[in-house]
Amino acid sequence: MSTAVEQDPNLEAEHLSRDVGILGLLWASEGSIIGSGWLFGPLGALAVAGPSAIIGWVIASVIIMVLALVHAELGGLFPVSGGTSRFPHYAFGSFAGAVFGWFSYIQAAAVAPIEVAAMLQYLSSVTWAHGFFNANKGVLTGSGLLIGAILMVFFVAVNLLGIQWLSRFNTGITTWKVLLPIFAVIVLLLTHFHSGNFSADGGFFIKGSQGGFKAIVATFPVGVIFALLGFEQAVQLGGESSNPKRDLPRAVIGSVVIGAVIYVLAQVAFIGALDPKLIASAGTWAKVGSIAALKQGPFYTVAKLATLGWLAWLLRFDAVVSPGGTGLIYLTSASRISFGLSKNGYVPAALEDTRIRKVPWIGIIITAAIGFLFLLPFPSWASLVNVVTSASVMMYGGAPLALGALRKQKPELDRVYTLPSARVLAPVAFTLANFVVYYSGWQTYTTLMFVLIVGLVIMAVSFVFKLNPNQPVVDWTAAIWIFPYLIGMGVISFCGGFGHGPMFDGLYGFQHLWVGGNNHIGIGKYHIGIDNLVLLVFSFAIYYLAVYLRLPEAKVDEYVREVYPPPLGE
Repeated sequence: MSTAVEQDPNLEAEHLSRDVGILGLLWASEGSIIGSGWLFGPLGALAVAGPSAIIGWVIASVIIMVLALVHAELGGLFPVSGGTSRFPHYAFGSFAGAVFGWFSYIQAAAVAPIEVAAMLQYLSSVTWAHGFFNANKGVLTGSGLLIGAILMVFFVAVNLLGIQWLSRFNTGITTWKVLLPIFAVIVLLLTHFHSGNFSADGGFFIKGSQGGFKAIVATFPVGVIFALLGFEQAVQLGGESSNPKRDLPRAVIGSVVIGAVIYVLAQVAFIGALDPKLIASAGTWAKVGSIAALKQGPFYTVAKLATLGWLAWLLRFDAVVSPGGTGLIYLTSASRISFGLSKNGYVPAALEDTRIRKVPWIGIIITAAIGFLFLLPFPSWASLVNVVTSASVMMYGGAPLALGALRKQKPELDRVYTLPSARVLAPVAFTLANFVVYYSGWQTYTTLMFVLIVGLVIMAVSFVFKLNPNQPVVDWTAAIWIFPYLIGMGVISFCGGFGHGPMFDGLYGFQHLWVGGNNHIGIGKYHIGIDNLVLLVFSFAIYYLAVYLRLPEAKVDEYVREVYPPPLGE
C-alpha cells in the first residue's frame, strides 16, 4: 500500500476532491469537539455530580481517547469517505455495516440541529431574540424553529461550495472556537476563582445514595460524552485527505487531547467562578443547575454576574460561532456517511452523486432536511443530547470489533498507526462504549432501538425496489452476534439502575436519567455494582463471539475492492 494517497490513481475512484491537509483534518475534528458542549456541559455535569464532575470529564476523556486510538488505526488503514460507517462492513459484512452505519449516520445528522438549538437558546438572552426560545418550557418556539430552518439551509449552501472551501472556512472558525474557551477559562481562573466552591454543599462528592461513582458516571449522558464527540470527523473525510496515511492518526489523536484539556479546565473554571452566595441560596448543586438564567446561558451568566460584561459579550458571540461551526462540519460528515452507506449498497445510489463541485450534494440536502425534522420532536439542546450520545457511542463500538476482526483477517496490511496491545485495548474499547450506552439509561436505549428499526426499514425498501445496483448479499452468518448483543444490552439496561424515570423532567431532563427504578437490580438498588460486572462479562463475550464469526479473508478482499480500490498486497 502506498505511503501517500496522491501517488495512487486508484483513489480517484470515489470521485471526491482530495484537498484536505493535516490542519484541515485536525480542525475538522476539533471543530466538532469544541461546540455547544463547552457552553452547556459544565452546568449539567455540575448539577448531577457537584465538583466531582471534574472526575467525570477525566474518565470520559480516557474513554474517548481509547476509542479514538482504535479509529486512528482503522482510519489510516482505510482512508475512505464516511469511514466509521464502513469499517464494520469490511469485517462483518453487509448486515453489520448497515446497523453500525445507520447509528453513524443518525448521530451525525442529529448534531447540526443540536447546535442550532444551542445557538438560538443562547441568543434568546438578547432582547430581540427572546421569542426564539421559551425559557419556561425549555424549547424552541415557532419562530425559533423557523430561524433554525434558515440556519440549516445556510449550512447546505456552504457545503455545496465544495470541500476545499469548506475546509478553509472551518479552519478559521475552529481557530476562534479553540482560542476563545482557553481565553475565557484563563480570565475566570485569574479574576474570579472561589476555591471554597469545591467543598460547598457537603463536599467534593455528592452525598447520599446517588452520590459517588454513580453521580460521576451520570455526567456522561448530560453532555460530557457528547461534548467530547467529534474526533471521527477526520476519519469521515479520509476520502478527501491529501495524505491520509500520515495525517489521519495525528488529527484524531491530537483533537482528543486538545478537547480534553479545554473541557476539564472549563469545568474547573465554571465551578470556581460561581458566586458563593448564589450556591448558598440555592442550597444544592441540583438547584444551582435549575436557575433559569444559568440554563439559558451558563458561562454568559457567570461572566455577567462577575461584572465581566465584555467577556459576557464575547461568550454570547461565541455561542453563535462555536455551535454554528460544529453544526456546519457535522452536516458535511453526515453527507459523507450517507455516501459511504450508498457505496456499500445499503441506500439508494443517488446519494453517491458528486457531479456538483465533487461533493455528495443529494446527501447534503437530505441530511439537512432530516436534521430539521429532529428539531420538531426534540426542540431543545437537552432533549437531543442523550440520544445522540448513545447513537455515537454505539457507532464507536463497531470500530473495536472491526479492528479485532481485521487484525486476524488482514494482518499483513500496512498500518500507518498500529494500536499497541490491541488484543487488550480493542475489547476494552468495546466494553467502555457499552458502559456509556448503559449509563444513558433504559429510555434512551429504547428510543435508539426504535430509530434503528426505522433505518432498517428504509434500507429494506432500497433493497426491495433495487434502488442501488451495488446492493450486497446480506451476510447473516458473520453478523448473527448482533441479535444477542442488542437484546442483551436491552435486558441489562432494563434491569439496571439508570433511566427509568421521566426522561425530560427537571434540569435539562437529566436528573431522572440517573435515578434508578425501585424494582430493578443494579446499583440503583443494591449499590454493589452487579450490573457493571454483568455488563463487563457480557461485553467481552460479545466481542470474542463477533471476532470468531468474522468474514473470511476472501470476502474481506471482495468488499474492500468494491469500496476502496488500493491493492491489498497483490
